[in-house]
Amino acid sequence: MVRTTLILFLIIINIGCDQVSKKIVRNSIAPYETISVLNNHLTVTNAENPGAFLSLGDSLPAAAKGILLSLLPLAVLGFVFYYIITEGSIAKPALVGLCFIVGGGIGNVFDRIVYGSVTDFLHIKFGVFQTGIFNLADLSIVTGSAILLFNYFFRKKQPMAA
Repeated sequence: MVRTTLILFLIIINIGCDQVSKKIVRNSIAPYETISVLNNHLTVTNAENPGAFLSLGDSLPAAAKGILLSLLPLAVLGFVFYYIITEGSIAKPALVGLCFIVGGGIGNVFDRIVYGSVTDFLHIKFGVFQTGIFNLADLSIVTGSAILLFNYFFRKKQPMAA
C-alpha cells in the first residue's frame, strides 16, 4: 500500500508540475513571445507543438496523428503503469525513473487529447549546446530515462548461480 501510494505520488507530482507550468505559460505569454532569462542562455516562449519530439508527425493526417501520438502512447503508458504497480521486484531507482517517464508521458498525452497540441516553452543555449523548445513533461521523461540508464549501467551485479 505504501509502495503504491509513493508511485502514485511521484506520477501525480510530475503531471501536476507539468500541467501547472503549461497553464501559466498559456495564460501569461502570447504565442511565440520570447522572454530572455540568464542573458539568453535560457528563454521562455509559448510554442504549441502539434507533433511529437521536435514536431515529428505534425503533418500526419488527423486519424494517424490520433493513433500514433495519443492512443498508442496512452496504451504504452497504461502498460508501464500496470507493470510498476504489479511488479514488486523493480529496483527503487528504476521504479523512480519509470514513474518520471509515466508522469511526463501522461502530461504530454493529456495536452494532445485536450488541446490538440503540446505546449512547449523552455529553450536552453550555451555556446554550441542548444536544445529544441521543450516542457517539464519532456524534462521528466529525459530525467526518468537517465535514471534508468544510470541504474542499468551502475547497479551492483548479482553473482550468477552455478
